Amino acid sequence: MSADLSIRLVPDALWELVGPLLPSSEPRPQGGGTTPCDERAVFTAVVYVLTTGCAWRHLPPTFGTSPATAHRRFTIWTEAGLWRRLHRAELDELGARGKVDWTSAIVDAASVRAKKGGSQTGSNPVDRGKKGSKLHVLSDAQGVPLTGAVSGANMHDSLALKPLILSIPAIRPRRGSRRSRPVKLPVDKAYCSAEHPAWLRERGLVPRIGRPAIESGERLGRHRWKIERSIAWLFGYRRLTIRYERKGSHFLAFLGLAAALTCCKKLAKLVT
Repeated sequence: MSADLSIRLVPDALWELVGPLLPSSEPRPQGGGTTPCDERAVFTAVVYVLTTGCAWRHLPPTFGTSPATAHRRFTIWTEAGLWRRLHRAELDELGARGKVDWTSAIVDAASVRAKKGGSQTGSNPVDRGKKGSKLHVLSDAQGVPLTGAVSGANMHDSLALKPLILSIPAIRPRRGSRRSRPVKLPVDKAYCSAEHPAWLRERGLVPRIGRPAIESGERLGRHRWKIERSIAWLFGYRRLTIRYERKGSHFLAFLGLAAALTCCKKLAKLVT
């Protein structure tokens, strides 16, 4: 692997955040004195799989790590919650620079086909009933992804609203204490539920929920294009466009890493 490709996939600024978050690696039980793997090379290999969508077994040997090692370390890091902590670290950096817009939060979902089935899949009603998963994403008012979730493709969007709101991380602001509550929540008719307005008001949010057969979606569309753009950014990571992971936790891990890399790119633009 060329040094230029490695730096493009994992810039030094990103690795400075990742390195301290990695769980300590324990020696494998069989012993034998094997040389420890280069964790940055393994992390770069994981980013390569996410970015290109290639199968683990097709990892180029130039990464300096075997596909089995890369996948095993990806599993360990997933179980350790690395991707969630990395995403929050990136959000803290954006928040400290005043680049998280809390005036509103925007929610949307997109379905993908699940080639191998597995957990958190279901019959996709818009894909002839084939197995699929749904990615749920919540962003700030400017489209910065704040949190995400994965469900079966047959789950109604409205059922994801409460878990997404509750999973918004407490983000460091430029001044004052951490914040996890937006002001308004504009969502389309798919999230309409009799209980949602009161539930949102109890938590200090101003709901802007389209009502089926009553309100046009044009007014909400002035805000919603930003979350649609965010989902397009996430789908730029090809491993998310079709689900190959049997474990739902692994597919969610790729979503979390994609969200963290999206935030990293925003931070890089601030520096340049």
